[in-house]
Amino acid sequence: MKKDSFLKGTIVASIAIIISKILGVLYVIPFYKIIGENGGVLYSYAYNIYNLFLNISTAGIPIALSLIISEYIALGMFDAKERTFKTGKKIILSFSIISFLVLFIFSDYIAMFMVRGVEGTNPIKDISLVIKAISISLIITPYISVLRGYLQGHKFISPGSISQVWEQLIRIAVILVGSYLAIDVFNTSVPIGVSVALTGAFFGALGAYLYLKYKINKNKELFETKKDKDNISNKEITKRIIYYCMPLIIISITNDLYNIVDMKLIIKGLYLIGMNGNTSELIASIICTWSPKICMIISAISMGLATSLIPHLIESFTKKDYKSSNEIFNQAINTMLVIALPLTIGIMILSKETYYLFYGASTYGANILMMAAVVSLWVGVLVVMNTAIEGFKKFKLVIISTLIGLVTNTILDIPLILLFNKTGIRPYYGTMVATIIGATVSALIVLGYLKDHLGFNYKSIGKNIEKMIIPLLTMGIVVYLLSYLIGYKDSRIFILIKSTLLGIIGALIYFGIMYKNNGLNLVFGKSQVDAILKKIHLKK
Repeated sequence: MKKDSFLKGTIVASIAIIISKILGVLYVIPFYKIIGENGGVLYSYAYNIYNLFLNISTAGIPIALSLIISEYIALGMFDAKERTFKTGKKIILSFSIISFLVLFIFSDYIAMFMVRGVEGTNPIKDISLVIKAISISLIITPYISVLRGYLQGHKFISPGSISQVWEQLIRIAVILVGSYLAIDVFNTSVPIGVSVALTGAFFGALGAYLYLKYKINKNKELFETKKDKDNISNKEITKRIIYYCMPLIIISITNDLYNIVDMKLIIKGLYLIGMNGNTSELIASIICTWSPKICMIISAISMGLATSLIPHLIESFTKKDYKSSNEIFNQAINTMLVIALPLTIGIMILSKETYYLFYGASTYGANILMMAAVVSLWVGVLVVMNTAIEGFKKFKLVIISTLIGLVTNTILDIPLILLFNKTGIRPYYGTMVATIIGATVSALIVLGYLKDHLGFNYKSIGKNIEKMIIPLLTMGIVVYLLSYLIGYKDSRIFILIKSTLLGIIGALIYFGIMYKNNGLNLVFGKSQVDAILKKIHLKK
């Protein structure tokens, strides 16, 4: 293993996450065929609730360990660093057991909360069953976060990223084989088939955990463990971990509540305007689970950036090098925009084709996917911003900005659904616009704070956006016109060929113009761009 620079760490983390997310997108094609729309709704209930409880168990641990370990390494406090790792493992055990028991024992009450007051939804017993099935994963999944945080604190980004790919591969294998055997071979009910599929999260996590343990044990010489005089007790270390963890857990819970609140309020709001329970559930599951799965490649970029961002921000911030911190922050935002914006526009233009490719024909899917791409971009930028603030240990700011964003989203959800319905706009767009407004409010609070208190400026972000306008417009117009000329057919092979062709043409146009106007050099640096071009034999 070798330590990774910020840019290399970002690239490795992003590639691994993108591979993981692409796998996560592709498997839903056969999986959705096996479980159907109703099974998809049950799956959506289980995963949105599970993510909340998973983040209660793990949200703060990787970042907290990365923060503390990075700091101790910078100060040469190697014994304290190792004791931080051991203490983190003990804390995570408590969180994981409590989360599992709460989710398993109170699954009936959680199910009742989600569908209370709406007729024609899935039975509570079925929703409760799938929640119980996924709760088992909380026993092992949290331990992965401890190992990833430990590696990340040492600037070993690659192993944690690769473990995500292994986790996804094993998880997908169990999901597809398990659901197929349960439903198509043994003819069990769809809820049981979905429950079997949900155990894939447990087996995937187990595989990733064993891989990370192997990598750490094999490379023990790379982790400095010598005793030193640091005068820091285990009690003080525990307090520091909890001090860092609790704000991050609150932040993560708040982010997950976006999805849970949206799912609850979408079902209720659409029911209020006359839609039946099944249709309301279906739309909610598309908005909260199935469209975001297609947009995972956008969110993967922000996750890759966030993974690599923390140790480098900590190093510059600990040294009070705010200029360097500002440059790293701006580079992260610019990288996100340069890669994610063209992807967002491409998904919007080809939303009908893309949704059909993964899930087949749908009355609502394509229209929801078009807006979901914008939501994913907005939320992805906010994730990068919040990660930077966490790296600066400004947890109170992140909590306040995130809570204000959530409250804004919650207040606007149903009123915008009702307003859009009255004005002839698709009513379910109301909840997605509410999410965008909430995320925007949070982002403005963060940007304002960094400018006022740390002297940050965002001129390079502004210059980058200016450089992107012509490439994005040119790419968008060409791809849209070609899509119109080629036409549309309800054929997965036709759609796959069309989307691949237009994707390649769009990418060549966009990155070609960005290279010519020096937009890529502005973000990545001329030497890095030239090195990449030489590797793919586009420059001598």
